[in-house]
Amino acid sequence: MLNEFKAFIARGNVMDLAVGVIIGGAFGGIVKSLVDDVIMPIVGAIFGGFDFSNYFIGLSANVNAPTLAAARQQGAVLAYGSFITVLINFLILAWIIFLMVKGLNTMQKQMEKQKKVAPAEVPPPPADVALLTEIRDLLAKRPAV
Repeated sequence: MLNEFKAFIARGNVMDLAVGVIIGGAFGGIVKSLVDDVIMPIVGAIFGGFDFSNYFIGLSANVNAPTLAAARQQGAVLAYGSFITVLINFLILAWIIFLMVKGLNTMQKQMEKQKKVAPAEVPPPPADVALLTEIRDLLAKRPAV
């Protein structure tokens, strides 16, 4: 069973998946920072300086705090502002991945087009044609009688 596990782990697919998960996690951090530190302040400035993260509805009569963190301590809340932020994160991530895939597809099409445009190698002539060409060349070199 240990050998089977080693064989499973050593497969290329498992290693590719592990690398993808690690890079995806790091990429998620980049997107989160992009959204939180760049895009959301711009959206907040456009819409009058509000912050989505503190938009919530208290599900209890005891909830009357102005911030989400304080409201969660008072009772149950529906934090729709956090959901909007996560939704924006997802849309930005999906858009970035779309652009990356689109760019790769365009690059592959250009490479295929260049392969088609490149002059094809001329295949060698058949053996009988090569032999006749050689005889012609030898006859041309022979002195005239």
